[in-house]
Amino acid sequence: MPNIPSKACVGLLAVLIGLNLRPIMASIGPLLDMLQLDLGLTNTQGGLLTTLPVMMMGLFALSGPWLLRLVGEVKGVALGIALIAVSCAARAYTSSAEALISTAALGGIGIAVIQSLMPAFLKRSYPQSAGMLMGLFTTGIMAGAALGAATAAPSAANFGWQLALGFAAVPALFTLIVWLLAAGGSQPRHAGAKLPYRNMQAWLLLIFFGIGTGAYTLVLAWLPPFYIELGWTATDAGYLLGALTVTEVVAGLLVSSLIQRFPDRRKPLVLVIVLLIAGLACLMVAPQQLAALATVCLGLGIGALFPLSLIVTLDRADSPTTAGALLAFVQGGGYLIAASMPLIAGIVRDQLSSLHWAWGIMIIGAIVLLGLSTTVAKLPSGGLTDSRKSVDMT
Repeated sequence: MPNIPSKACVGLLAVLIGLNLRPIMASIGPLLDMLQLDLGLTNTQGGLLTTLPVMMMGLFALSGPWLLRLVGEVKGVALGIALIAVSCAARAYTSSAEALISTAALGGIGIAVIQSLMPAFLKRSYPQSAGMLMGLFTTGIMAGAALGAATAAPSAANFGWQLALGFAAVPALFTLIVWLLAAGGSQPRHAGAKLPYRNMQAWLLLIFFGIGTGAYTLVLAWLPPFYIELGWTATDAGYLLGALTVTEVVAGLLVSSLIQRFPDRRKPLVLVIVLLIAGLACLMVAPQQLAALATVCLGLGIGALFPLSLIVTLDRADSPTTAGALLAFVQGGGYLIAASMPLIAGIVRDQLSSLHWAWGIMIIGAIVLLGLSTTVAKLPSGGLTDSRKSVDMT
């Protein structure tokens, strides 16, 4: 049997891995005007810099069960971190829009591999604390986004945008070394459950995760450009996104610490979706005057909704194998839905010269989430098992 790290060590690994999963996207928004000036990017291409990683995250997340069988969790996560490090390092030498977009796709593959395998690692290591550990993992993800957003513009001003984007390779390499040393020895090969594409529960969870994550990717990609077009500097807009993602971190920590008190997830889900709607409404009605309120509402709403949607999904699996298969399916399809939002916003901005109506589209999506929340949260726990029959049944 492989050595399993202590619970504290697993929690620290979850945070450290999570920190590396969003800088490759979060650093783009504050630098978009600079990238458009130097590389001739259109708004639609700018949207692709966030859409492509999310799309890759969706497509390659579907390979989670196959990766689980082929290489296991430890080697698979190490491969994902290595891909992120390579894609970030390549950005230090990027001189064309096409090359920059290619690094976004490569980084997205690395993120997808990690996000499809980490739930299985957490579930196998400490099954009874999987929800708390998943909360720490998503908190690390949001903290990484905060760091990427807040440091992008100041770093670009001092060192140029290429080095500002390429620097993220350094913590990724550090994380790779720590992971290989601390995550444990060779892991058992899993038989692997099939993707539950015939299971209605899984489809509802996929749609819920996809719409909720769409709000996250939309704000991550377009909040800084939205405020820059209102007259803010790139640095101030980056700090605003950084403040929002710090609020997301706080929300993620609250979810991690309090989730065990809410075996019925419906009330927290409804609360955070209402906060999301309120924040989007602030952006539509009075973005300048209500910037602080929008930041708090969006940060708390998105920051809690992201881990809650993953925790609700994890609740449905009764083993590491089915956890990996279910999370791969939900994230795979969900990220494909989420990938459309930054691209749609870029098209809206190209056509209407404003992002105002992109927030309105997301409000409609949040209302759909509100309707789905009670249904998703009431799905019976442990709904998917290791048996092929129960995974595939409708």
